[in-house]
Amino acid sequence: MGEQGLKQVDMLRLAAERGGKLGKSQLSQYLSGKTIPRQAVVALLSDMLGVSAEWLLGENEDIGLPAVSPAPQTDPTPAPTPKEAAPMRKFNKSSKLDHVSYDVRGPALDEAMRMEEDGINILKLNIGNPAPFGFRTPDEVVQDMASQLRDTEGYSDSRGLFAARKAIMQYDQLKGIPNVTMSDIYTGNGVSDLINLVMQAMVETGDEILVPSPDYPLWTACVTLAGGKAVHYLCDEQADWLPDLDDMRAKITSNTKAIVIINPNNPTGALYPREVLEEIVEICRQNQLIILSDEIYDRLVMDDLEHVSIASLAPDLFCITFNGLSKSHMIAGWRIGWISISGNKRLGKGLMEGIHMMSNMRLCSNVPAQSIVQTALGGYQSVKNYVVPTGRVCKQRDYVYERLCAMDGVSVVKPKAAFYIFPKLDPKKFNITDDEQFQLDLLQDKRVLIVPGKGFNWETPGYFRIVYLPRRAVLGEALDAMEEFFKYYRQ
Repeated sequence: MGEQGLKQVDMLRLAAERGGKLGKSQLSQYLSGKTIPRQAVVALLSDMLGVSAEWLLGENEDIGLPAVSPAPQTDPTPAPTPKEAAPMRKFNKSSKLDHVSYDVRGPALDEAMRMEEDGINILKLNIGNPAPFGFRTPDEVVQDMASQLRDTEGYSDSRGLFAARKAIMQYDQLKGIPNVTMSDIYTGNGVSDLINLVMQAMVETGDEILVPSPDYPLWTACVTLAGGKAVHYLCDEQADWLPDLDDMRAKITSNTKAIVIINPNNPTGALYPREVLEEIVEICRQNQLIILSDEIYDRLVMDDLEHVSIASLAPDLFCITFNGLSKSHMIAGWRIGWISISGNKRLGKGLMEGIHMMSNMRLCSNVPAQSIVQTALGGYQSVKNYVVPTGRVCKQRDYVYERLCAMDGVSVVKPKAAFYIFPKLDPKKFNITDDEQFQLDLLQDKRVLIVPGKGFNWETPGYFRIVYLPRRAVLGEALDAMEEFFKYYRQ
């Protein structure tokens, strides 16, 4: 229309001259892209503009439409001379995303949502989101949020509210993390937000970051998106999924800048003992590496075990510890996490400037969520009720572990923390060669949604993660379906 000097009123006139029906509101909707014309209208528009129906619909390839014949002209008045149509411009995702994936919310979830739209009930064991499974935020925390809403309508300091950072600093002191001051703490919209922020501030093109395998996939994705290379060191299933320190050492090169520790671990539920952490610190000390420790599940530890923060063992190294309230206080949707910078901060002075710059650029994190950090960390920790032997999380872990152990061809390490379990299917019995196909087959056959090992950058097929947050009745229904599925499934 632009090239031919036509306005909407001209199009309406031309349509009328050809005996076609075209309303002003219809045309406006077509132009805005809100609706797609019916076949007869496509024929009319293509005739008036002198372009093909396929081009008009924005498709260069075969779109499966029947051939459209131009509408017969009822007036001898010639149409404006058509100009050669320029190809329609299309927009693709950035090439920076070519090697980035996050399959926890991947194609299988899209298929599950489609099935739900068709009225099919899906048993979701795929995402660690406590609220949908009946885990409630402590009343005191909700009341504090409500009472402070009017006071948290504006931006905060880019690092976060004073009271929130003070509470975090005191929490770090209790954990033995050394040398953390108020200016070394940054709040974020969950740990996920801060992983991306730190990677963007830290990683140069070509830098290598050691990341565990299996891992929480956002770490690998954010390293890659920042221009770096995620190098995966193995965690050993035979050693209760603890890091393989020899493999870790073997993966270090002159390009290695930092090492990521996820403790307690997602997806395996492993908890790293002090002696293993001390060895990792020594490896970092010998190779002058930054320690990045993801400890979001540090308050979800079972079996009377203790979580040790690796930063407490490394006062001479530059450490960044990631933590938050999403899991321990069942407020994943409120989006509140933080980082604490500790140890020998002289080593990372420039990086700290970069983190501060990135923090300033996003102005601040969710201020209402920051307002409850002091209450959440300072008061009674209701999460303890969940992880004692009679607590809901601990009992559901035991139930899922025992059920899986009783299934033919399934083996599994009992998790010690978090709310995930990472079973393995016998390769001789099931012949799993394609994790994603297994995930899709289970979903379509039994309406159960899990995440395969590949989604956590674990290359050996036949592993998958189960979230054991749903109530026991739901877990029982899902495990019954899986047990029946495993009796006949072969790939």
